[in-house]
Amino acid sequence: MSQEIFALIELFNAWFGGAATTMIGALVGRLMWHTNEVRKMRRKFFGKELFWEIPIAVGMALIGAALASWLTLEQPMATGLIAALAYLGPRGSEVLFMRWFAAKLDRQD
Repeated sequence: MSQEIFALIELFNAWFGGAATTMIGALVGRLMWHTNEVRKMRRKFFGKELFWEIPIAVGMALIGAALASWLTLEQPMATGLIAALAYLGPRGSEVLFMRWFAAKLDRQD
């Protein structure tokens, strides 16, 4: 590698490429949420619920990549946004979007 690496995301991009880094970010985001649920004793760590986190991570990676593109974010910021959205999941993202949209409507009135 001839380029200088200053951050972990840059290292992942150099090793795996942007798409893999995006998926790693999404999977880590869902894993953080799953670990929080395990800590609260709502599920087992290696239960069947862990398998169902994979499609959620993939879906949130696609949504996050589209949102990052719309916001014209560069790769490290896009990966952070995707990890945050994956942590929130579909329901958390919906609540966040509805609050943002309601505030936007209130400003227009």
